[in-house]
Amino acid sequence: MPEVTIAIGGREFVVACQEGEEEYLKTAANMLNEEASGLITQIGRMPESRMLLMAGLMLADRTAAFEEQAKVAEAKVAEQQAVIEELRNAPKPEPERKEVPVVPAELLETMSEMAARAEALASFAEEKAAEEAS
Repeated sequence: MPEVTIAIGGREFVVACQEGEEEYLKTAANMLNEEASGLITQIGRMPESRMLLMAGLMLADRTAAFEEQAKVAEAKVAEQQAVIEELRNAPKPEPERKEVPVVPAELLETMSEMAARAEALASFAEEKAAEEAS
């Protein structure tokens, strides 16, 4: 079982840990050291046990706040998942039927005839204008 030397609040401690957990232990010790150093800066020198207790309580308080935030986030995620599941299980909406007006064939023929007559009149008017201009 490996032993790791950690420093907390200016004091060194030798701690045993499981194989492969050395870096995790060092990271945790650094967090505790930051809290202890802040206490020492604010309060000054104090007994080792009190320093460790206070630093641990401060970390526990921060952890509790994060856990509360995580619970709120998990509740929101669960709520959103329920909405998603409800939408997935909802019956598909009926397709909307749109009425498209259809132009009767007779009207199309009449309009085509009118367009042809208008073109013929325009051509005739152009010819007359050209004759008068010459």
